[in-house]
Amino acid sequence: MEKCKAIVMKSVDNVATAVEDLPAGYEVNFTVNGEAVALLLKDNIPFGHKFAIKPITQTAKVMKYGEPIGAASENIEAGRHVHVHNMGGLRGRGDLQA
Repeated sequence: MEKCKAIVMKSVDNVATAVEDLPAGYEVNFTVNGEAVALLLKDNIPFGHKFAIKPITQTAKVMKYGEPIGAASENIEAGRHVHVHNMGGLRGRGDLQA
């Protein structure tokens, strides 16, 4: 049995977290609410980064650990890297404070 390479914590999550570097084109397997899911990655996903496990529409909340962590700044396809290039935070960023 292959080692888990991505984690989804809650059934409402729309992203998974990579537990190792994952290459574009890799079919990653993970579990959502006890159900096995396989998804083809469209981007390289670095260790600790997120990828969409279902389509996320522009302005929709990005859900991780059952909590909103940001909002999509563009439409994000399943299998795409989710990071600051396509997601904005819902809370203030300390590095942008005056």
